[in-house]
Amino acid sequence: MSAPISTIFANVMTMHANIRFAGAFLLLSGVLASCGNGNSSTSPDSTDTTTSGTINISVDETFAPIITSQVDTFEKLYPSAHLQAAYKPEGDAIQDLLTDKARLAIVPRELSETERNVFKRINLEPRSIKIGTDGLAIILHPSNPDTLLTVAQLRDIFTGKTAEWTQVSGKKKLGTIRVVFDNNNSSTTRFVQDSVTRGAALTKQAFAAKSNPALLDYVATHPDAIGVVGVNWISDRDDATVEKFLERVNVAALSARASGSTPEDYVQPYQGNLAYKKPELLKAHPDLRNYPLRRDLYVISREARAGLGTGFASFAAGNNGQLIIQKSGLMPANVQVRLIETTTR
Repeated sequence: MSAPISTIFANVMTMHANIRFAGAFLLLSGVLASCGNGNSSTSPDSTDTTTSGTINISVDETFAPIITSQVDTFEKLYPSAHLQAAYKPEGDAIQDLLTDKARLAIVPRELSETERNVFKRINLEPRSIKIGTDGLAIILHPSNPDTLLTVAQLRDIFTGKTAEWTQVSGKKKLGTIRVVFDNNNSSTTRFVQDSVTRGAALTKQAFAAKSNPALLDYVATHPDAIGVVGVNWISDRDDATVEKFLERVNVAALSARASGSTPEDYVQPYQGNLAYKKPELLKAHPDLRNYPLRRDLYVISREARAGLGTGFASFAAGNNGQLIIQKSGLMPANVQVRLIETTTR
């Protein structure tokens, strides 16, 4: 007689859903032809098509590994297509979209009302398409024993209320906590202030390392440091660079509970934990978890017709693009959850 021993979370790509989703984006963009203001990037007179031409796109540098792979694959499939991708802080990428310096912006948030009003003033309606779900990973030096942290503890660390490592667990005297971000204007910094510190100012011990590789290198060489990076920088096990990073740092597990957390409450930013699972599903399957620091990734287009930007957005949301996101360790936008119950006899 068999008895259940565990429940496993698996991700299954739903390719038909991807195709329908990408097709819908193409259709919407075609409808937009009458909304353009005639500028160079959105005019129906532009010479690029969905698979040819040259355009500029601006990408949140947090996602450079993933989007570089997306762009390279797209250009190999369509040799006449040339995407000039600029990787920069989130705020700068959005600004490029607003000022028509970029046809697309790839960022981990939707446009704000203020930003949408900029487009309304020029009679242009931007379109966004979700292509995946990312997480923020908390990085520590391998000698730091405090690898289990609650979101409440992170809030105190990031605001400076907790300034010494001895205040966290008292297990080891590592001195003053140094908080490291990739860039002052980055999406990770904004997300921490929006979702973790809830608008409170960051500690004076926080600083920007200027890039994600520099951040990881700093944490790897400073036992008192704690860093925040996008999951894709530490999740693709087939990437030799990622493997080298993981040999030099530890990735903390986080609990959303303010107090009374048990070891089972702490979750690492593995791919399966990035998919949002409803409370009733979590209740029915206690082995499943929601990683607390999740955010969605979007391609936002200012095209008023089906141009090269539309072609790339559809690719990113389609079969090949979603497979690249899946391989990177992020959660693709179009998946179905499958529960597999293993048994023993």
